[in-house]
Amino acid sequence: MFREGLARLLGTYGGLEVVGETANGEEAVILAQRKKPDVVIMQVQMPFEKAQESLRRMRGVSPAPKVVIVTMFEDPHMMRELLKLGASAYVLKSSSSRHLIGAVRAAVFDPFSENVVVGMPLEALEETSEGSGGVLTVRQLEILLLAARGLSNRQIAVHLHITVGTVGRHLSDVYKKMEVGSRSEATRKALREEWITIMDVTQENEGGEPGQITDPIT
Repeated sequence: MFREGLARLLGTYGGLEVVGETANGEEAVILAQRKKPDVVIMQVQMPFEKAQESLRRMRGVSPAPKVVIVTMFEDPHMMRELLKLGASAYVLKSSSSRHLIGAVRAAVFDPFSENVVVGMPLEALEETSEGSGGVLTVRQLEILLLAARGLSNRQIAVHLHITVGTVGRHLSDVYKKMEVGSRSEATRKALREEWITIMDVTQENEGGEPGQITDPIT
């Protein structure tokens, strides 16, 4: 019932097309090899080992689809392992449909969408970032781009529906990972490394103010 309801929900959003449904991971890999989808939504049940194996096999499909994990298990260990194995997103079933669709759209349309996590507690997310070196998460890259466009911490917080303190913590982590000390240094380095482009920074969306992102990743 969940799978059928999710398929109907996805079908109502422009730009998304459901090309197939399966009952288990083995069938999903076979169907992905035939249909070559951009993204696969994988519902994870126990035992965990089966989810790991299905994900490994799915990542072996050519071209490899992005994989969005949907699960009822609020398990930091499972989350970290599946993201490490190549899942693009880990979404709890208790999350809103808007957040789930946001994760799917990010996987389909955003080349930077990796390690999107929805519905897990802050402590679990912080554990995930340990040992990540200089790699920015999707949320950190999003905040860096908004900062590069000149938005204040308060404006970024309002835009992303998070607190000003959370924005500050993300920026602090960005500076530490990038080994810089300010927004301007971070922007210059991000442009130099081609994490963002001049067009990204100067983008002005139709019907919006300069610096706005009309479909943010959550």
